Amino acid sequence: MSGRQHVAASRRSFLGALGAGAAAAPAAVLGSALPASSSGAPSAPGRPVRTGTGRRRPRVQTGADRLAADGFAALAGQRVGVITNPTGVLADLRHEVDVMAASGAVDLRAVLGPEHGFRGAAQAGESEDTSVDERTGVTVYDAYGAGADDFARLYDEADVETVVFDIQDVGARFYTYVWTMYDAMVAAATTGRRFLVLDRPNPVGGDARGPMMTDEFRTFVGNQRIAQQHGMTVGELAAFLDGELITEETGGARLGDRLEVVPMRGWRGSLPWEDTGLPWVPPSPNVPTPDVALAYTGTCWFEGTLMSEGRGTTTPFQTVGSPGADWRWPEAVAGYDLDGLAVREASFTPTFSKHAGEVCHGLQLHVTDPVGGVDAITAATAMLVEARRLVDGFAWREDAYDPARPFWVDKLSGSSRLREMVDAGASVAEVTAAWAPELAAFEAQRRPYLRYPRGLS
Repeated sequence: MSGRQHVAASRRSFLGALGAGAAAAPAAVLGSALPASSSGAPSAPGRPVRTGTGRRRPRVQTGADRLAADGFAALAGQRVGVITNPTGVLADLRHEVDVMAASGAVDLRAVLGPEHGFRGAAQAGESEDTSVDERTGVTVYDAYGAGADDFARLYDEADVETVVFDIQDVGARFYTYVWTMYDAMVAAATTGRRFLVLDRPNPVGGDARGPMMTDEFRTFVGNQRIAQQHGMTVGELAAFLDGELITEETGGARLGDRLEVVPMRGWRGSLPWEDTGLPWVPPSPNVPTPDVALAYTGTCWFEGTLMSEGRGTTTPFQTVGSPGADWRWPEAVAGYDLDGLAVREASFTPTFSKHAGEVCHGLQLHVTDPVGGVDAITAATAMLVEARRLVDGFAWREDAYDPARPFWVDKLSGSSRLREMVDAGASVAEVTAAWAPELAAFEAQRRPYLRYPRGLS
């Protein structure tokens, strides 16, 4: 079965489980003629500038703010559909869809809502129904779980020419918004539409880490062969996917110069979120803070176990445990040199999801060095290795909807290798060394698509 068939076959499995070659030219870059700020005046990097409303202008200017500052000129004369969610805000916290609709400058035909919905009212594995948005009068389509064929149908139904994508990603392969973008790109490539990405920071930085996805385990939590922490912004990732992988889905078609990116100003791969000056709008209910995003790139693996990954607490993905754990597990994990993270023994009672209403014992990860120093994937490897050894009742969660690939952690990690090595008693160093060659190859493959500086200076 091909990777594309695996993704299509597993889409229903994913929804059900949650309810229970040669590089093409990079995407066109809009923005060289766009103003540097909403007032048209450039600002020095790192020096906040007060606006007329008393707010400080962020150090980083998003693609959305640059587009709005130019009066949405890049959308003039186009019938527009927008794929977004509550994170699609401008620096003044107004939602871009509300601003577009009120401006009269955009022929806004549709909004397409991903997982959790356009206004963000739905929990994990849920969406908002198709309806007319009361504020704007625009039809909002439920696009959660939509494949490329579904997006093509929605584009036709809404009669759109240009598709705008603007959602805050968290930098992890299993976060589904990037695969919503990918399927929407495939549909645009095969139907001749223009695709415009409004770029935003990657809150976990510009470094790639962790294992690669393999074709056998491609699903909606990993639709293509990228590293678990891909280290790209959505604009960089869109260009990479179009240049390297999209032809596998389209029969050879690429977006090419119909893929355009409105880039940010002032962002670099080592910039902690708190230094961007941007507001943090939770991209989903269980990523309430930037620190949660930093931990999530690794600890989401615990969704693939019977231990709680902290859903139903105020610190999901930073807090992990189970009724069968005790002090020995956090003490063992704390004995590792965990880059950018510290361990605190913690007990908690989830209000929903796994072990709801039960007292769990485990740990909380505290971020000590944001972005540049955090290696959550190695930390999560240590947590799994020691949980397998020390936690009473530790087991892998099975996916009843996909008996051919029953272990959920395999879909999250990209193959069966992680699970098999942990079960065999491999050390943390042995597990992480296993993916080093493939990660190096990915680093080289993605390099032509990186448009922002990496490193500390």
